[in-house]
Amino acid sequence: MPFFQVAHPVAVRSVAPATPMVSARPVDLLVISDVHLGTPPCRADALLAYLRSVTPREVILNGDIFDLRELRRGYWRRSHTAVAQRLLEWARDGVQMSYVTGNHDEALRFVSSFAAGHIALVDTLERTLGGKRTWFVHGDVVERGLCTSAVMRRLGCLGYHALRGIESPVNGARRLLGLAPASLARAAKRLPSARRHITRYEDACAAFAAAHGYDAIVTGHIHVANQREIAVGSRTVSYHNSGDWVDSCSALEHSADDGWRLVHG
Repeated sequence: MPFFQVAHPVAVRSVAPATPMVSARPVDLLVISDVHLGTPPCRADALLAYLRSVTPREVILNGDIFDLRELRRGYWRRSHTAVAQRLLEWARDGVQMSYVTGNHDEALRFVSSFAAGHIALVDTLERTLGGKRTWFVHGDVVERGLCTSAVMRRLGCLGYHALRGIESPVNGARRLLGLAPASLARAAKRLPSARRHITRYEDACAAFAAAHGYDAIVTGHIHVANQREIAVGSRTVSYHNSGDWVDSCSALEHSADDGWRLVHG
């Protein structure tokens, strides 16, 4: 695989740091994934509002935070810079931050296990939370193990991008009619075939975790936030998916007292 290169450098303008929110609530552990900074569907404004509402002790970025596949197209907005700055401000202030690599930022896997200050770049991560040995992994490796043909994966990807492409004009028409915006991609995931694939993915994640001796798995990748207890043979594995900041605008929070909580921004 050739090392990633940006064909056309992206001009990034500086954004002044925002005034801290006095009402920000403490969070022991924050997990976000699939932000896809550098793409038009990225809901950076919604994510920035959420990030300003919390003060985490630890952050795990569970893959596809930057979309290195699309970044070369030159799409970047001030809100994308503001999100990156917010994360860097946390790291500067001593918040431990782990960046788990994903498939849209897989070029970073060439330099995984790199650490600088309070930021560590890893391919997977382990924590013991609530007495459970918990595995953090983006999830693309699991999906490739479902034996879905490369052609079908490519068709699914093309279909997803096609829906995203027509979403803007459709929502423009809806606004003229006084209707709220709609997510076509989210609606497509409710189709029976999509639901079957999502369930297969979740079950495969649980089996993957159990095979490696884990009690819980925290993943992303499929842009479907969910929490399930999944039976794998004689044991049960906790499945947690943080969702994304394209469709669901969701994150996972964990506290020693209350355990896992799925939140929407």
